[in-house]
Amino acid sequence: MLPAIIIIMVVALILVGLFNSLVSSRNRVQEAWSDIEVQLKRRYDLIPNLVEAVKGYTKQESSVLENVTKARTLAMNAGTMQERLKDENMLSGALKSLFAVSESYPDLKSSQNFMQLQGDLTDTEDKIQAARRFYNGNVRDYNTRIQTFPGNVIASMFNFAKSEFFDIDEKGPEGQPVKVQF
Repeated sequence: MLPAIIIIMVVALILVGLFNSLVSSRNRVQEAWSDIEVQLKRRYDLIPNLVEAVKGYTKQESSVLENVTKARTLAMNAGTMQERLKDENMLSGALKSLFAVSESYPDLKSSQNFMQLQGDLTDTEDKIQAARRFYNGNVRDYNTRIQTFPGNVIASMFNFAKSEFFDIDEKGPEGQPVKVQF
């Protein structure tokens, strides 16, 4: 009788430990996503200033500026992870186009305000990439835990859902080098 109670208690402790580790992993994924959102917000806040700085120098490039503004709005209002990923990729491509166009305007390239904004945006893009790698590492670890035994048993009992990776589209414009033409 006593050994059976001990075995039941050990199994219960193992199950509680597994459940708690899954909760902890899920929370790390959510925290990592929050880090990405902080950097995306910073980028969203920089873009209007960058567009305004470019406007004065590139009156005939209004379509590029409109594309950046439109892509920013879509990215800010994205709902699902897939929509967010698609819209963020489109925004990255629009920003690359903007910087490619700026190469044709020596006065713009020498503007202190533009150079500061471009530096800030580059720094933010680097931070987004670092946050993306951190997030994807946490997603990988979490998904592995809920897909392997015995975590998958606990995960299915308590409806732990698989998380999606946040990757760039290598086939899209943000995965390609910028083409600068003069």
